[in-house]
Amino acid sequence: MSDNPAMPPEGGSPSGLNTTGSNDTGTTVSAAGKLGPSNLTLRIVSGAVLAAVAFFLAYSGPVPFGILILACSLVMSWEWGRLVRGTGFDLGFYIQAAAVILAVALAAFGYAAPAFAVLCIAAIILIPLYLGRNAGLSGLGVIYVGLPAVALLWLRGDEPYGFSAILFVFAVVWSSDTGAYAAGRSIGGPKLWPKVSPKKTWAGFIGALVAGAVVGVVFSKLEPGADALRLVLLGVGLAFVSQAGDLAESALKRHFNRKDASDLIPGHGGFMDRMDSIVAAASVAGLLALAVDAHAPARALLFGP
Repeated sequence: MSDNPAMPPEGGSPSGLNTTGSNDTGTTVSAAGKLGPSNLTLRIVSGAVLAAVAFFLAYSGPVPFGILILACSLVMSWEWGRLVRGTGFDLGFYIQAAAVILAVALAAFGYAAPAFAVLCIAAIILIPLYLGRNAGLSGLGVIYVGLPAVALLWLRGDEPYGFSAILFVFAVVWSSDTGAYAAGRSIGGPKLWPKVSPKKTWAGFIGALVAGAVVGVVFSKLEPGADALRLVLLGVGLAFVSQAGDLAESALKRHFNRKDASDLIPGHGGFMDRMDSIVAAASVAGLLALAVDAHAPARALLFGP
């Protein structure tokens, strides 16, 4: 799935479907009957709106950004339940939602460790609750949704570098997705993992890594005192992780024979479909920052020890 909000999946049709047909005018029509160009326009418009809202709220401060993160996390919790257990509003959803709300609140006040503990407790509760019914995945959903939420809020709350750290993570994910799409479409070549994502290519994967490196170079110029080599390596690493997150979510949906997690976002699918790479990159960014300096995570991510 594409995490650049306005970008179709690498090498795929604008609708994100794997099969397309043509009407008698030659215009591409998706398997769902939607015209390709109009669906692409819808995707670009809705994606641009999502990106603008995310940027504005992240810039506005930790509280507005926290509200955005909480809203997205609750929707993703609902989508996870629909995907894994076949129903959105069940006891598992309410347990996961309660844990996510508490974890987000704790992270917003700088208590990242207690927030993560809350998520782990909720995951442990869910596993025996759904024994024999995808119990492990039900528990994993709490961590999948909650960990990146905690990481993003923890990073954003570290002033004066919080916004820069969030912007760096977003820029790597969106740029690597654009790089993967551009390289995959223009170069093509061998498929990366055809059983999971038939349209992704090795050329697209390399394009994503190159784009991540470019973001590292740009940020090294924007942040005085930042080490260029370190940010380039960080950009490449997070680009790799974001592509892995994309593939992991695709594999999960294929396991349950689903195309999208939901249809809440016009032209995009669900929030999980749009956030898969952000989930992976944000989680790893938070863990890297924790390993360097738990008291100044945003500074640790951008500048190191």
